[in-house]
Formats: sequence, C-alpha cells, structure tokens
Amino acid sequence: MFIGEYEHTLDEKKRVSLPKTFRAGLGKRIVVTRGLDNCLFVYPKAGWQKVAGRLGELSFAQADTRGFSRFILSGASELEVDQIGRVLIPEHHKQFAGLGKTVVFAGVSDRVEVWDAERWHGYKAKIEKQADALAEKLGEIGAL
Repeated sequence: MFIGEYEHTLDEKKRVSLPKTFRAGLGKRIVVTRGLDNCLFVYPKAGWQKVAGRLGELSFAQADTRGFSRFILSGASELEVDQIGRVLIPEHHKQFAGLGKTVVFAGVSDRVEVWDAERWHGYKAKIEKQADALAEKLGEIGAL
C-alpha cells in the first residue's frame, strides 16, 4: 500500500528520484500513465496488469468505456528504475501533467500519483476545504 506525500526535484534530464518508501513496492519496472486531474498514475508492473485487465473486460460497444480505456492504456509507458532509484519521465507525460521543477509523489493505496508541486498544493487546499462534505457523501453510500 502506498501512502504519504513527498516532494522531489526533476533534474535537467527529466529524471526524478522515487521516494525511498515507495521503491520496494514499485519494483525495478513501473508503468506510468495519464491520470485524472492532470496528474500521472504510477503502478508497479503487477498492479498495472490488474488495471489493464479490468479495462480489457469492459465492453468496447460503449463510447465512454472505449474513450477511457484509450486515455489510460495508450498513455502508458513502461519505465525502468535505475540503480539509484531514479526514473526518466517521458516528455509527453511531463507535458500532460504540467510538471515543473518540483513534483509531488502522493501515495494513493494501489498507485502513486505524480503532480506538479504547485498544482498539488492548490488541489490539496481545495479538497481539504471540502473534506467534511465529502465524508458525509461517502457515509451516505456506506463507504465510511
């Protein structure tokens, strides 16, 4: 399980060190794809295979499921983590997420999200203001 948030810096070659607490769970080969809210989703290879498998089970007759599958699957890249825990972020991922010099790694249970630090801080402030209302909605549907 991935939890917590960590700030790291992209170097001039678009490499970034994965947080040490996430490295063992992610392994040496990871999958990075476009995520929701303009962040990147990062999965260990085995976790990615589960996600891709679930998407593959969806009906391709529905335009929404085709579109979402295309969004997630075509945006994916398998990346190798180097010996010192760094990964090279492809340019198309960097552009999609609007990554600047500082990024935030956020652990979200089965995946890690990568955010531009400024965007993350704005998003987090908005969600923190809505936390009580979100908890009530989740309570209404029995999720909490």
